[in-house]
Amino acid sequence: MTFSKNSAADLATGATPTQLIDQRIADLPDWRGKKLAELRKLIHEALPDVEEEWKWGKPVWSHNGILCTGEVYKAAVKTTFPKGASLDDPDHLFNSSLEGGVRRAIDFFEGEAIDGPAFKDLIKAGAAANGQAATSKGKKK
Repeated sequence: MTFSKNSAADLATGATPTQLIDQRIADLPDWRGKKLAELRKLIHEALPDVEEEWKWGKPVWSHNGILCTGEVYKAAVKTTFPKGASLDDPDHLFNSSLEGGVRRAIDFFEGEAIDGPAFKDLIKAGAAANGQAATSKGKKK
């Protein structure tokens, strides 16, 4: 696991992104904290070397670029994939931001089970897409 400091909150408190994500989960004692923790666990299972970041006041997971964010709302926990429109989604997990030209998101609701294997496949696909983009950028030099 790689850690980076990259927001004003980090600089002000000295907390690592992992600590900030831990705190966000702890601050949500209801189903949303458990759901965010479960998503985080699945992301780490899919990519053990994923980088945890804290940007825009929310958890962000990266691997050669941003994979997804972890957003918490009153009725849902959302993961937004900035390159989601380019990812294969054979299990049809994406259920939000479907009109976006580039991004896609998944809203997870209370009592709803997460399809762990399918979610991990999306995480791996996002990492592969980021890796291809990084390789393409390297070839342009």
